[in-house]
Order: sequence, then structure tokens, then C-alpha cells
Amino acid sequence: MAVIETVPNVVFKTRVRDESIGGPNPFRWQERTTQELFAGKRVVVFSLPGAFTPTCSTSHLPRYEELYKDFKALGVDSVICVSVNDAFVMFQWGKQQNAENVFLLPDGNGEFTRKMGMLVDKANLGFGMRSWRYSMVVNDGKIEKMFVEPGFDDNCPTDPFEVSDADTMLAYLKSA
Repeated sequence: MAVIETVPNVVFKTRVRDESIGGPNPFRWQERTTQELFAGKRVVVFSLPGAFTPTCSTSHLPRYEELYKDFKALGVDSVICVSVNDAFVMFQWGKQQNAENVFLLPDGNGEFTRKMGMLVDKANLGFGMRSWRYSMVVNDGKIEKMFVEPGFDDNCPTDPFEVSDADTMLAYLKSA
């Protein structure tokens, strides 16, 4: 696993609500760049294997959502959840989770995750290529601190969730 110092430059394919479209699905494609998301900002990012999966849905995303105001109070501009899922899946997961504060960022092609060095094969679960679980603080595009779950490996038989959680991130931000 390579250690990188800055977030990679990628273009994310997202969907945004646009009432001018009308109809039952008033959304349009919008590209979001790494520069747009991270330049001049302090951002908390956490990445997980997949929307709708058990740990991601019961613990990982909900706790970041719950502590959002605490992160903001410590000078964080935004909290982003990255997953190797498409924009449609991330949108539906966000609705199901009532995610109002955490920005769910689809990395549909896994490009960001691959360039971060965090892409792993989860074929043993029928998932294909997905993100390893991690979190980080990004300050103006530079990685300030990163928490990577132990056991990084393809087809890992377990799903460690020990250090990328919201409480570990909050404790770091309070001490930084």
C-alpha cells in the first residue's frame, strides 16, 4: 500500500436535482472535480466498501451523520463519504439513510479509490473491486491524517472497522 500526500485528481460523475427538468426524475449529470471538492477546504473523508452493506449502513455512515455538527464546530468544511458505487445507488442509499449532511460521493469507476491505493478485490463476497475502509482529513488537497483499517488485502475474510469510525476522527480533530 503506497502512501500518498495529496488526493488524486479525478472527475466524479454525480447527479444533482434540477427542477427545470421536471417529471418524476428531475436530475442531471454533473461532474465534480477533486479540485472543486478539496481546494481551500478542510474536509473529512471516509470510504467504505459499499452502500447498503451492513456495517456501512448501521454504523459507519450514521455516526458521521450524527457527529456532523461536531466536525463543523472544529473547522471542517464538509464531510464526504466515498464508495465504489454509481450515483444512482449512492442517491438511493442516502435517501434510505436520511443522510442530510454527509455528502455521498460516488466513485463509480473506482478511479479515486485506485489512485488512493485503496482499491481491493472483494470477489470473495461477490462485490468485485471495492474500496478498503479508511478515513482521512484533507486540508487544501493535502492529506493531513489518514486512518486505514488493519488487514488491507484482496478478498479479506473480515471487514475490520476499528479506526475509520467517526469517533476516532472526532478525537483526532479535537487533539490536532
